[in-house]
Amino acid sequence: MAEFPAPQEGIALTHFIVSRDVDRSRAFYTGILGGEAVLEGPEFSIVALANGWITISVGGGPTEDKPTVTLEPPSDPDRASSFLNIRVADMGAAYERWRGRGAPFLTPPIDRGEEIRCYMRDPDGHLIEVGQLVRRLTG
Repeated sequence: MAEFPAPQEGIALTHFIVSRDVDRSRAFYTGILGGEAVLEGPEFSIVALANGWITISVGGGPTEDKPTVTLEPPSDPDRASSFLNIRVADMGAAYERWRGRGAPFLTPPIDRGEEIRCYMRDPDGHLIEVGQLVRRLTG
């Protein structure tokens, strides 16, 4: 069983996403991408995915510690200021496995020289890059 991301020392990095439907998003990150649900709830879930975690929550208005911030899913999926980046050892195998499970890819993998990459979206439109480094970057 995957561990809850609460380190005894140091830090743990999680990727936080806001979802319209936490159960649907949790099903995507577990059923399609192969993660493991560490915490399941209708308004908040955590999924262990490879060596990281995806924290999924419903949106909400300002709170005392973020007094001017409202959390909401992407309003325009064609505009992004951040995205999840998944690095894989075998792009072809990952693409076929996830596509076979229903992952909505924007394009097939494209060889860009140093890497092969493509993008998909989660059920709320969050952008996810999938990439394989094929040549060592220099400089």
